[in-house]
Order: sequence, then C-alpha cells, then structure tokens
Amino acid sequence: MNSHASLLRKHWHIIFAATAGWALDAFDFTILLFLIPHLGKVFNVGLPQMALVVTATGFAKIAGTIGWGLAADRYGRKLAFMAAVLWFSCASGLSGLAWSYASFMAMRILFGMGFGGEWTASVSLLMETVPEKIRPLASGIMVAGYEFGYMLAALAFHFLFPVLGWHWMFFLGIAPALLTLFLRRNVKESPDWKEQQRSKQTGDGFRTFVFNPAVAQAWAFSAGLNFMLWAVQVLYPTFLLTVHHLDSGTIFPFIIAYSVGSVIGKPLSGYAASRIGERGTIVTFLTIVVPTTALYTLVSNHFLMGVGAFCMGMFANGLFGILPLYQARRFPVKGRAIGIGISYAMTSISVIAPYVIALVTPSMGLKFGMASFIAGGALMVIAISIFNTARWMPGDLADDAQEEAFGAAAGSEELTAGNAVH
Repeated sequence: MNSHASLLRKHWHIIFAATAGWALDAFDFTILLFLIPHLGKVFNVGLPQMALVVTATGFAKIAGTIGWGLAADRYGRKLAFMAAVLWFSCASGLSGLAWSYASFMAMRILFGMGFGGEWTASVSLLMETVPEKIRPLASGIMVAGYEFGYMLAALAFHFLFPVLGWHWMFFLGIAPALLTLFLRRNVKESPDWKEQQRSKQTGDGFRTFVFNPAVAQAWAFSAGLNFMLWAVQVLYPTFLLTVHHLDSGTIFPFIIAYSVGSVIGKPLSGYAASRIGERGTIVTFLTIVVPTTALYTLVSNHFLMGVGAFCMGMFANGLFGILPLYQARRFPVKGRAIGIGISYAMTSISVIAPYVIALVTPSMGLKFGMASFIAGGALMVIAISIFNTARWMPGDLADDAQEEAFGAAAGSEELTAGNAVH
C-alpha cells in the first residue's frame, strides 16, 4: 500500500468516526422527541413540561461544549472525542432508569453535557485533519450523520417501542460507547494540535482567545440556524401525532422524507459553499425555506406534507452541512476547540424555541406557532450571514474566495484558487 493510499484511508477513518459519532449522538437525543407524548403521560406532566426537558438538555450543552472544548485544546481532540462519546452514552442509559419527572430531567441534563462535547471535539479533529479541498464536503458528510441517527430513532420507535417500552429506547443509547474502540485503533490525533505540542504552544484557550467580528458572526450564525432548526424538528413528531392524529406507524414516512432530504441537503450545501460561497449558499437555501414552511406545517394533504418534509429537510436542515467549516474557519488553531465549543454553546439560546412554541400553542395552535418560528428564524439567519468578515479570519482554514464568491458565477476556479489561503 503506497503512502498516498494510506493517507486517504486515514482521512476516511476520521470522516467515518465524526459522522458516526454525530449519528449516534443524534439517536440518543432524538429518541426523546418521539417519546414526548408518551412520557408526558408516564410522568403525569403536560407538553410545556416535556418541552422544558428538551430546553434543559440544550442549556446543559453550554457547560459541556465549553468544558470539552477546553479539554480538547489542552489534552487533544481525539481524547476529548472519546470521553464525550462515553459520557453521553452512559447518560442515555441512565435516562432509561428514571423513576420520576425530576430524575428524568436530571439524566437528560447529564446527557446534554456530553451531547455538546462530542460536536466540539469531532469538528476540531475533522477540520484540522482532512485536506483543504474536501473540507466543505467532509463538513456536509459529517453532519448528515444526524439524519441517520434520526432515522434509527424513528425505526426504533416504530418497531421496538411497542414491544419493549420506553425504558429500552434509552438503554439502546449505550451502544455508541463501542465507537471509542474504533477511535482508539483507527483515528489519529489532529496534526495541527500535535504541532502545537511540539512547538510548546499549548495553554488555556481563553488566554489567547480574541473576540472579533468573525467570532461574533460564528456565534450569531450558530445560534440563529439552530433556533430555526429546533422550531423545524423538535416538535415535529408531536405535531404529526397530535395535530394530524397519526400514530407511531403512520408518522414514519414523513420522518423518512425529512431525513432523506436532509441527507441529500447537507453534502449539497457543503458542495455549494465550495462553488458559490457561504453567503450564496445560505441565502439560496433559506429563500427556499420560507415558502416551504406552508407545505411543512399548514397543509393537511399527506402527499403535500411529504413534499414539505423532504424540502424542509433538504434546505433548512441541509444548511447545517456548512456549520462545522463555518465555525472552524473563524478561530485559530490555538483555542479553536474552545471557540467552536462556545459557538455550539451559543446554540443553546435556540432551545427556547420549542418551549415558547409549546406555550403559544393554546392560543395560536401548534401549526401556526411552528410556522412563524421557522420563517422568522430563516429571515434572521439571512440577515446574520450577509456581512463579510473574511479579513478577521485566521489563515489556516480561511478561504477568502468563499466570501467573495457570493454572486459570482458558479465554477469560477480562478477566483477560488487565487484567493485561497492555507
């Protein structure tokens, strides 16, 4: 085996590990979304209280992302990645042992701490390991893993929940711990982080952290995009079960339509970002999202609902495909993990979306509450993305062409190559 083939194999190992980690993380998180109506009955609480569990899980990401980010900057991306996977796997299993609403809330808060940490460490490791040319595509492939986790959760809810009950839905979440065996054997540490070790440039990421417009944009974009996506996704199973009066079997086609659209959309957004730039991709995708909101939430014809679910997955959730690279490009190597961690922690602001939607449901109805938050969130993200912050980005991942290509002809290789900095 020649060295070139070996290098490519190493790249695919980290792409697989990051994608699998995010997929398994997603399974452990989204299985709760299918169980919200049932667990509300088990614990004798209403929709706002169950939505509050999701919100608390999101806020727990703040501690997790910052803590794991510091650990990844100090002890390495790989070690932090492995530890975060073990953490959220164990917390998911403990959720199945909950005996009351309060104990379940506590277990999900513990889960949230690991949920955020997996993202922080894996994004840093992936973006610092793969070659520059495939970073946008690798970013899209990684986050497409979420949909595989979402589909696994839908399958478990459809086939296993009626037989095994809710406890086993969370016990299944222990399985991701096996990913650490693959990580230990097949994934190497970030070469950028190792170079810091050799040059003795390690230290507290906070001490070298510089706040600038690019950092502010990373935080605002992360929060805004997730605000919209939480409005899109978190209450969707509940929406299908309660508004359209479907059951655990008949909601499955809509979940699959949404997930398939997302699996296509995430790599597509990564590819589009490499051709027409970040801003061009963001504006194009979200301009499609706004009218799609009506098909997703306001119609009752099942065929149109399926089309709406597919398009919302492709263009709303699909835009998430550029987020890993979008975040990583705006932070230097020293402090990148903590920077990405804080960016992801900022997404916790978005967890108010399902809770507020649940609160306004009695007056507006769930369908109109979801529709207003989705469309409003899309317009907010467009507004955040229009500012050009390329001159504040560090050189190792920055690519000015991706900023300047907004509005340029797709496929302008001269522009892309001439402005790339690596």
